[in-house]
Amino acid sequence: MSGAGPDGESPWWLKYGARGVGTAGGLIAMGLGFLNCLTLSAYCLGAGIYQLLAGFVVVSAEAPCCCMFIDFVQLYSKFVEDRPPWQKAALYCGLAIPGICLCPNLSIFFGSGFIFLTGVLYGMMALGKKGSRNDMIAAAQSTVPGGNATMKSTLVNMEAPLSTS
Repeated sequence: MSGAGPDGESPWWLKYGARGVGTAGGLIAMGLGFLNCLTLSAYCLGAGIYQLLAGFVVVSAEAPCCCMFIDFVQLYSKFVEDRPPWQKAALYCGLAIPGICLCPNLSIFFGSGFIFLTGVLYGMMALGKKGSRNDMIAAAQSTVPGGNATMKSTLVNMEAPLSTS
């Protein structure tokens, strides 16, 4: 058994790990966002409300069973589940940044950090599996300048430079 999931792109433990980090991180972000709403600063109040909403977006996408009594969550979760991993990574990393910019304190940093970590895990899934050792050695030997193998250039396809005469 190779350890790859049903689609063969990423290991099962990475998929479930990203879902687990997303669920736990979203719940932590909502809790810390609520605690941040108790401050007297207007920016930190806004950041706390934003973090509550960002945590809800992540939890409703990663663990729709936590929000099963809200009608649209099942449709939203299915929509997000059908997206490729790079889009989920962009969504979660993009959700994490504004809260930190509004109020850079410890609770916002940790709450948004968990959401960002979920995005990083989905980004790792989007990169895919690393090549085998033999494939990597063969690729490195074929592109070594001055080596025995010919140098490959996919950027210009070994075209001659334009002459000025």
